[in-house]
Amino acid sequence: MKVNEAPVVVEAVFNLPKDMVWKAISNHTEMLNWYFDNIPAFKPEVGFSTQFNVKAPSQDFLHIWTITEVIPFQKLVYNWTFKDVEGSADVYFELFDLGDKTKLVVTNKVIEDFNDDIPEFKRESCLGGWHYFINERLKNYLNS
Repeated sequence: MKVNEAPVVVEAVFNLPKDMVWKAISNHTEMLNWYFDNIPAFKPEVGFSTQFNVKAPSQDFLHIWTITEVIPFQKLVYNWTFKDVEGSADVYFELFDLGDKTKLVVTNKVIEDFNDDIPEFKRESCLGGWHYFINERLKNYLNS
């Protein structure tokens, strides 16, 4: 993925109030149930950083997340990089109140080019990954 490409955007609507969706995307224990199951810690606080490894078909990726913006029950933003790999993205989780429902919009915006020679960094892979996490895993988790 490259800086000059449009951000990857995935949306989902949940039949739940914002506070429940917020808890699922910002509470460490909740995140382990639908997101990466090896996140060692997570706090929705600006400056908080965490690292964890993910084994992928092409190689292992040490994920590094640093929280850059928090507006409780509205927006959570973190910078996403990988150890020893070029590239950086900001990931925005934004919640919108739709009465008795909540809309979640996840935007993955590249701020430093990733190497497209690595399969996991192609746009299709990023889009597929976010679709999987939001429209399959998170939806299944919150609907269970």
